[in-house]
Amino acid sequence: MSKFKRIHVVVMDSVGIGEAPDAKAFGDVGSHTLGHIAEEMNGLKMPEMQKLGLGNIETIKGISPVEQPSAYYGKMQEASVGKDTMTGHWEIMGLNIDKPFKVYPNGFTDELISALEEKTGRKVIGNKPASGTAILDELGEEHMKTGAIIVYTSADPVLQIAAHEEIVPLEELYRICEIARELTLTPEFLVGRIIARPFIGEPGNFVRTSNRHDYALKPFGRTVMNELQDAGLDVIALGKINDIFNGEGITSAERTKDNMDGMDKLITTLDKDFTGISFLNLVDFDASFGHRRDPIGYGKALEEFDTRLIEVLPKLSEDDLLIITADHGNDPTMPGTDHTREFVPLTIYSPKLKEMKELPLRTSFADIGATIAENFGVTKTEFGESFLSLLK
Repeated sequence: MSKFKRIHVVVMDSVGIGEAPDAKAFGDVGSHTLGHIAEEMNGLKMPEMQKLGLGNIETIKGISPVEQPSAYYGKMQEASVGKDTMTGHWEIMGLNIDKPFKVYPNGFTDELISALEEKTGRKVIGNKPASGTAILDELGEEHMKTGAIIVYTSADPVLQIAAHEEIVPLEELYRICEIARELTLTPEFLVGRIIARPFIGEPGNFVRTSNRHDYALKPFGRTVMNELQDAGLDVIALGKINDIFNGEGITSAERTKDNMDGMDKLITTLDKDFTGISFLNLVDFDASFGHRRDPIGYGKALEEFDTRLIEVLPKLSEDDLLIITADHGNDPTMPGTDHTREFVPLTIYSPKLKEMKELPLRTSFADIGATIAENFGVTKTEFGESFLSLLK
């Protein structure tokens, strides 16, 4: 019999909590997403996360440690070789990625771009690393005049395709992205995700819409989610989880427009009667503030998230377990626009738990997947160690 009927995993995308031991290998010495944001904000105000023990994990300005946290707390170290979203999420659900996805600091090869142009019938402009909003300012008008699609990348293993919804209809943009996905499945390219980035507006006032769609690789192995699905349990994906796992091991999925919509969807999910897991990604921290190097915007988003926990926590029964964590860092005070190799926070809450304290350092994000597997009595992957027996 499972200890919990429902486990809810909330990933605060990119909310790292200090450089990992191997940060030097990734060029991320000195990174500390939460710590540096708190300094820039002259103190973060996150009273709900503070009660859960966030300030007991690390020294964070404005979030003091509390004598009796209401949750188990600690931090996790990534075992896989990447620091991207797919790697982090896949590891959370039990995989260890030992070959990094490829990144394209100089843009994509002429061979790939030519093939994309030939198969889509549209010319390509851009083809370089860029901010998703800056490249619209630079090339949006040309795109509207010529119909050429805007291709760009980032420090992540992604190929992004931007198009105005009135110039390239959504159905066509999605078809173009499907073609790009097929072209980049080979080991030669190994792009983690193709992302459709539709936008609207006029030159000088372009706005990306919520019709983004990700086309990810399938996970390289079976995850705990596959095991849950095969056992007839629910796996409810919220936000971009369905995209990250390419639909694998998911029984139902809901897209979200932003962090607050994600919290709305979580709260609605808590009102449903199901047995299994809900899995939510809150992407704004990363996409809207981390990559754009906006520590103040990031800090305000963290405080806004914290206020929504006032609605979440009372809805949890003794049959519920809430796990709040992250998938990598993205320190907005560091140079460039890349993710940062950091520890991630871990807070674990249920009204059932009575002996809240610090958990030993988790040496793989896969410990979450192993814990879920043990709770529901399904086969765990070969990675990760369950901490279920430590929760009392």
